[in-house]
Amino acid sequence: MANTVSDPDPAVRVRFCPSPTGNPHVGLVRTALFNWAFARHHGGKLVFRIEDTDAARDSEDSYDQLLSAMRWLGFDWDEGPEIGGPHAPYRQSQRMDVYADVAARLLAAGHAYYCYCSTEELDARRAAARAAGKPSGYDGHCRALTAEQVAGYRAEGRAPIVRFRMPEGSITFTDLVRGELTFTPENVPDYGIVRANGAPLYTLVNPVDDALMGITHVLRGEDLLSSTPRQIALYAALAEIGVADGPAPRFGHLPYVMGEGNKKLSKRDPEASLNLYRERGFLPEGLLNYLALLGWSLAEDRDRFSMAELVEAFDIGKVNANPARFDLKKAEAINAEHLRALAPAEFVRRLVPYLVASGHFAPEGPTDAQLDLLIAAAPLTQERMVVLGEVSGMLGFLFTAPEDFALDPADAEKVLTADARPVLAASIDALDALEGFDPDDIQAALRAALVEGLGIKPKFAFTPLRVAVTGRRVSPPLFESMELLGRDETLRRLHAALDGLTD
Repeated sequence: MANTVSDPDPAVRVRFCPSPTGNPHVGLVRTALFNWAFARHHGGKLVFRIEDTDAARDSEDSYDQLLSAMRWLGFDWDEGPEIGGPHAPYRQSQRMDVYADVAARLLAAGHAYYCYCSTEELDARRAAARAAGKPSGYDGHCRALTAEQVAGYRAEGRAPIVRFRMPEGSITFTDLVRGELTFTPENVPDYGIVRANGAPLYTLVNPVDDALMGITHVLRGEDLLSSTPRQIALYAALAEIGVADGPAPRFGHLPYVMGEGNKKLSKRDPEASLNLYRERGFLPEGLLNYLALLGWSLAEDRDRFSMAELVEAFDIGKVNANPARFDLKKAEAINAEHLRALAPAEFVRRLVPYLVASGHFAPEGPTDAQLDLLIAAAPLTQERMVVLGEVSGMLGFLFTAPEDFALDPADAEKVLTADARPVLAASIDALDALEGFDPDDIQAALRAALVEGLGIKPKFAFTPLRVAVTGRRVSPPLFESMELLGRDETLRRLHAALDGLTD
């Protein structure tokens, strides 16, 4: 994608740090898009980082899908997987020694402490707090244990977690999307940063990496807002022990993407899967255009824009904090606009993989004759298609061998009834008598034979022909389709349809 720097600030450094769990989803893509657009708008850097410290949930297949998705969408990044950079490695699973060292330094400086509370004890105290109408977060039980208490817990064989010691007082910051926010101490209790088995938690690793990688802005989902005061406090501690060099990043929390029933769109919702849109044949730029509208807009009277225009105009301060509803119909409509805007040669190029996937073209691609036919046929469908995956249904009839051609059973049953017999017979006679075989000649001959000769309305006259020739009731323009198919194959299909009729 083109980089259009309209408000240069090369010091800007943002990060996109997904977890490789499951398939990429549209909410994740929207976050990546806003980070990418923000970085490119300012001429800054986008750091692509992989949050893969959860061995039970992360997988190499999901990691590969993430990279494939980023490449398909057209995102480029300045540091990260496949590129490297001055802060490598960019997979958190390869940075465990870094996190262990920082945790030890936080403990030594008194910013963290060992917590020996069992899950059962924590649950009981939280339940009691809720019953008393008090905040149910961690109550600081292990903040100031005596040596005897620690010895007793260790004698019981308890394995402690490491908790960060939150400072006294409220934490106030200005969110780039939501304005000034304040969190009071009772709502931000001490929290875990290292599990009992020594594995670091998200609450430690992301702020540590942000500090070490010089991240200046963190743009992420609204669901992570509650963790922000914790990270701001941790960042101050990291600065004190010499890990962070500079102030905490500025935070901007993006609005939820809503699905059905006013619920946050979950990665388990079918319409959330990025792979679904990729397989259906959404254009990357069409999908990204729509996702940009989930919380942001270029102009009130304009929905379609290019990625270069997005970069030029993007302003994180103009992101709407209110939840944005995912509307599949609108996503399809915007994608269709992008399809229609493609140059003819580019449209053809993007159709080819879908005809390969459907088996109409060989895996190595079309023959010269097939490509010529596709170039001739493509203009008939570009104004009609919503997604590229529709090409098989719309144009597959042109690339199907006679012995493999089949009618859509539902359309054939509904249209090719006994009433179609005179239509098919008259059409065969009319077309067989033609000297030329261009769309104008075909249309004139069929109208004379069917509309004028048999007195049939065009809708009822041409629909049986459309099904007989293309296999479906929905197809490119009929007369142009016949021309592309050729006289011999058109007549063969009409004869086959006529012979297949039952009284």
